[in-house]
Amino acid sequence: MATSSREDCYSASYQDRRFSKQVRDNVHGYIYLDPIFLKFVDTEQFQRLRDMKQLGLTYLVYPGAVHSRFEHSLGVYWLAGEAIHRIKAHQGLELDINNMDIKTVKLAGLLHDVGHGPFSHLFEREFLPRVLNGLNWSHEDMSLRMIDYIVDTHNIDIDPECLKNAKEMVVASHEHASSRSANEKQFLYDIVANGRNGIDVDKFDYLVRDSRACGLGCSFQFERLMDTMHVIEDEICYRAKDYLTVHKLFATRADMHRTVYTHAKVKAIELMVVDALSIANGYLQITDKIDKPDEFWKIDDLILKRIETDSSEKLKEARHLIQRIRRRDLYQFCNEFSVPKDKLEHFKDITPQDIVCSQKAGRITLKEEDVAVSIAKIDLTRGRSNPLESVKFFKDYESGDKFSIQDHLISHLLPSFYQDKIVRVYAKKPELVEAVSEAFENFQLKIYGMKAQVHATPEKKRLRKMMFSS
Repeated sequence: MATSSREDCYSASYQDRRFSKQVRDNVHGYIYLDPIFLKFVDTEQFQRLRDMKQLGLTYLVYPGAVHSRFEHSLGVYWLAGEAIHRIKAHQGLELDINNMDIKTVKLAGLLHDVGHGPFSHLFEREFLPRVLNGLNWSHEDMSLRMIDYIVDTHNIDIDPECLKNAKEMVVASHEHASSRSANEKQFLYDIVANGRNGIDVDKFDYLVRDSRACGLGCSFQFERLMDTMHVIEDEICYRAKDYLTVHKLFATRADMHRTVYTHAKVKAIELMVVDALSIANGYLQITDKIDKPDEFWKIDDLILKRIETDSSEKLKEARHLIQRIRRRDLYQFCNEFSVPKDKLEHFKDITPQDIVCSQKAGRITLKEEDVAVSIAKIDLTRGRSNPLESVKFFKDYESGDKFSIQDHLISHLLPSFYQDKIVRVYAKKPELVEAVSEAFENFQLKIYGMKAQVHATPEKKRLRKMMFSS
């Protein structure tokens, strides 16, 4: 099928590298950026992503995790292009995939994270809800504003329909995603941010990139799914024989959350940074910038250095917290428990007040500001539901039918439950560990009638005050 002249003018063909810029990526090898994408990359708003670590504060526990959202965005751009090109190679005529579709998908992959705040998801999930009384702000929505701001500020000449569709793809998995007409190519919206089942190139890139940066192995091989994806009835489907590969995608993600993203010490540092940012907000006016793209792009991870080096008296307390992190004087992890399965449905967030109210009379009287609580949710992307129930499979390439597969038809070793909630409690000062640990145990007895934690807080941690004073 011949392409129109309008389609021809947007990008060089997949094989033509003459007009592209070559970038060497440590995960995907050589990445090629066509001129239209370079117009976005070579802006201060996109370059800002170099100063935002992909895993936020995780590098303070995993020293290698210093990779940025800049390289991740290039990776997602590249995989988005690879995915749509492979689908086109097999089904291009059938699906009417044109150069505009390819450009739109790649643009969505490139720009999907330009609205992120500092320190990964900490900014929107921990900091903003605390200082703005539960505000529901999302980096996906901010990405849409930032994309418009980049186009307007730098006078980027891009087809309005391409820009509109790329923005819809950025928020396709988000709760505020706009509905699309049934006439559009729905499968294109599953490539970058898949709202149907969570299988997308964003996950493909960050799981491999994050695992490698942290020095961990990654048993999930996204190439197998990339090679065999097939569109049936406007939905990307996978071979039935690849069921366990799909499961491994979600299992790998959950394992990374447990061992890296929600590591107990990483969460201790995050709690300290949230406290520091909350204290500094009045002076630095951070929250005044979250709805203004012209100001928001100036905020990145370097805000910690700003707090640390500013001599203002108003930042004294925040500065002290940052210095404590530098000196490894962290909030002390006391203990944790996994919320019992039968309590998950009606689980209510646990607060420092809950712990303080559970203390018994003793030599130390705890206050709310002495305690920090972290609640980590680990699942397979769909809460307590199995995400594979939303994935469609096919028998072979000659078949035009898609179907779901039940876990028990594959293996009896697959999980029967799909979510953990882990409650962790920290003492903000080392000498309070014993008192906080005891109050935490009392809380468990009061709520569940038992101690849900695996073991008592180690004695050497409880007696940390004596160790420091000796």
